[in-house]
Amino acid sequence: MRIGITCYPTYGGSGVVATELGLELAARGHQIHFISYAVPVRMSEASERIHFHEVEMLNYPLFDHPPYTLALATQMYNVAVNESLDLLHVHYAIPHSVSAYLARAMLVPRRLPFVTTLHGTDITLVGADRSYLPITRFSIEESDAVTAISSYLRDVTLHEFAVKRPVEVIPNFVNCDVFLPPEDHERRREFAGDHEKLLVHLSNFRPVKRIPDVVEIFDIVRKEIPAKLLLIGDGPERTVAEWMVREKGLTHDVVFVGKQNQVQNLLGLADVMLLPSDLESFGLAALEAMACGVPCVCSRVGGVPEVITDGVEGYLVPPRDVKTMAERALAILSEPGRREAMGKAARERASKQFCASKIIPSYEKLYQSVLNSQ
Repeated sequence: MRIGITCYPTYGGSGVVATELGLELAARGHQIHFISYAVPVRMSEASERIHFHEVEMLNYPLFDHPPYTLALATQMYNVAVNESLDLLHVHYAIPHSVSAYLARAMLVPRRLPFVTTLHGTDITLVGADRSYLPITRFSIEESDAVTAISSYLRDVTLHEFAVKRPVEVIPNFVNCDVFLPPEDHERRREFAGDHEKLLVHLSNFRPVKRIPDVVEIFDIVRKEIPAKLLLIGDGPERTVAEWMVREKGLTHDVVFVGKQNQVQNLLGLADVMLLPSDLESFGLAALEAMACGVPCVCSRVGGVPEVITDGVEGYLVPPRDVKTMAERALAILSEPGRREAMGKAARERASKQFCASKIIPSYEKLYQSVLNSQ
């Protein structure tokens, strides 16, 4: 199939999943055309079956803000014509599904179906805003197929938007041949000594991720046992985190590595992953850590309980309960047997339920169903 994929190319779950999906589909023989304003995250380079089409913005004095939705729709149309696309798959409802709807309309009488995947904040924050709710509902209803990354997100969408179109749950996934427990632990010494434990957090550092809580949790842990904290990612809360680290005297114990494309090379070095978010529609960072054999301490919110069983692959704690999260992290770090058992269970859960080899065929089946119904 010739598939156009649109996502926000930024450092976040929807962009990561969309890019990884395109890479996996290309590996299975499909022609993939990414359409966005920048090269998507984790897309290292183009290849015979992976192409990138930039959405160029033109600035006119008449416009206070460049009309990205229209520019994207036009580029979708152009790519569909020039590359004979079979369908579009857009990630994040606003504005991508609206642009896909316009591109489809411009191509009449030729039919260009589009699939919309809902990832979370496009529904729980942006779409739920009353000013955007009608257009979000319309774009969902007009999609030829709709998927959500968790049962939680599907249920929220159906309830909040009262949509009549079915929403199929296809969970996020991880390439278990790439994300796996490391065989060589030598690199771990770059971040922590042999006598120290290593905690990790991965996100886009938005307020919902509760980066200050990550630092607070680590501070409690650090007072009990020798430990280091590895922070992967960047975003608006980084400055706050850096200030807290200085104020608490943790400068030599916390390492900010910024945005990383090859996060699998770092996640597997850790003993525990911290994800104390206020909301997670799935918890992709936790899944990637699990695939690397790392147990997680996460907030019991959104779709996270669909990924982690409390007390098995890690622990689930009410959000903002920093003290309990620190206690759960210490419980794992203080008992090597528990850390090993949970890490093994985490890897097993990821590989049995969320490997790309098990999830990608669900998307292929959905695409074929959409094409067959045209």
